[in-house]
Amino acid sequence: MKIRVYTQNEQAKGHFGDGEIVENKPIGFPHEGSVVKRVGPLFYWAWAKSLKTFEIPLHPHSGFEILSYVLQGTVGHRDTLGNLQQVTTGGAQIMQTGSGAYHAEELGKDTEMFQIWFEPHLAKTTKNPPTYNQYDHEQFPTETADGVRVKNIIGPAAPISLVTDSLMKDIAIPAGKAYSLQLPAGYAHAVVVVEGSGSVGGHSEAGEPPTVAHKGDFVVISAEAETASVTYQAQADAPLRIVLIQVPLEVDYPLYRK
Repeated sequence: MKIRVYTQNEQAKGHFGDGEIVENKPIGFPHEGSVVKRVGPLFYWAWAKSLKTFEIPLHPHSGFEILSYVLQGTVGHRDTLGNLQQVTTGGAQIMQTGSGAYHAEELGKDTEMFQIWFEPHLAKTTKNPPTYNQYDHEQFPTETADGVRVKNIIGPAAPISLVTDSLMKDIAIPAGKAYSLQLPAGYAHAVVVVEGSGSVGGHSEAGEPPTVAHKGDFVVISAEAETASVTYQAQADAPLRIVLIQVPLEVDYPLYRK
């Protein structure tokens, strides 16, 4: 198992308008400067923060599966499919853009959100009609054990199921507690630390100290040869919140060349 932490200095930056929306990008577009260009079919990941209410005007997408996950605040959506909706803290919007559609996004003042792009087999998905769905926070199943809260966003235990092989969880770990899960061989965890700091370790790292990550860090854990047990540990004096995505390291279709 391999673990690598990418600080915000190793991530791309972006903005909209005159800086009304600023972005930190663990995975950026070409020439934006992020060290990580993709993790398997995980193509793009931006953490956007709005300083005032601002709309990103209509723009096109096709092929990719695009998730907007609201950390706090409100995100409005309108598109050429006829949708005009808004989602609030803890909610998500998912566009499976298929053969193509235009959409616009409006972030309310002090909103924070992730926008994440997953790459299915583009030659196939671009032949499908585009779709849009959204989900409120309460629609996502949440499990709590030993104080650790796990919210399932994408996958068999969640309302969102993508064509791209993927799982996504929002995990809140109380101070001093830990959360462990299996990482199958041939897969990776891509993790953004939303709040706090903590350590990441696993049984395959015998004798090595766990890797420490802080708010804003991007952590990539890969299990190439064999399944690994990964443990996320909050520091003793503060809780840890992470958003975790699991994707395969390789897929059996050609990936878009950035």
